[in-house]
Amino acid sequence: MIFDKNHAKPGPLPAAAPVATPVTARLNKRMAELGLCSRREADEWIDRGWVHVNGELARMGMQVAPDAKISVDKKAKGQQELRVTILLNKPMGYVSGQAEDGHEPAVSLLNESSHWPGDPLHPATAGRHGVRFVPQQLRGLAPAGRLDIDSVGLLVLTQDGRVARHLIGEDSGVEKEYLVRVTFGDEPTNAMGRFPPEQLARLRHGLELDGKPLLPAKASWQNEEQLRIVLREGKKRQIRRMCELVGLRVVGLKRIRIGQVSLGNLPVGQWRYLGPNERF
Repeated sequence: MIFDKNHAKPGPLPAAAPVATPVTARLNKRMAELGLCSRREADEWIDRGWVHVNGELARMGMQVAPDAKISVDKKAKGQQELRVTILLNKPMGYVSGQAEDGHEPAVSLLNESSHWPGDPLHPATAGRHGVRFVPQQLRGLAPAGRLDIDSVGLLVLTQDGRVARHLIGEDSGVEKEYLVRVTFGDEPTNAMGRFPPEQLARLRHGLELDGKPLLPAKASWQNEEQLRIVLREGKKRQIRRMCELVGLRVVGLKRIRIGQVSLGNLPVGQWRYLGPNERF
């Protein structure tokens, strides 16, 4: 018998390549990722019927594909434009968020009389183009990042979920700059002259908190008792704990910048609006 290799029994067909399934996400999450609003705002807009996906009225909790076309009613945009972001020079003794242990929240400082006259948006300065403080601006106003009770300086409070997400979202890398007065050892003066350079290097990169390594930081001496520290993260009491790890004791801490927005000449206990052309 002659075997003809050209008529051999065919083998099994190759398995078909799996079809990729589009990665979907909840609509409110996708809207936040696109920078349209916060998740909470998205839920509010969906509930009011202000959101459409691929031309269809959106439903609460629905999943959407990455290429879904999301449109938002002008009413939502108009509501968003009315929301304010406030910059406060927080004094010592106030907590950033809710009242605790008998200490007042920083938001209690916000009223018409504490509005800094040097604010370009102050009605006394800008006239009819100014923004007048009204109690409704306190509704939903929340701190975008903490500042400890014994720390002072720039605190951001906002009604705008986009601002909050940019400053304190999981993927935020916005710089925060601090001036930190410290002592080293038993001597109350000249910490800079006695502090080992290798420990300053550790302060910049090489420390960990809560079992996790910290992101690289900037740290430099401004004078014999004061450091300038710039962070891109915000763990609880981070600077104080970092300094403790290298033998420094913090005796004063002031935040002077968040992103591109500086504290400037804003007096202690007074506040101003974030200007329409300012960006963190």
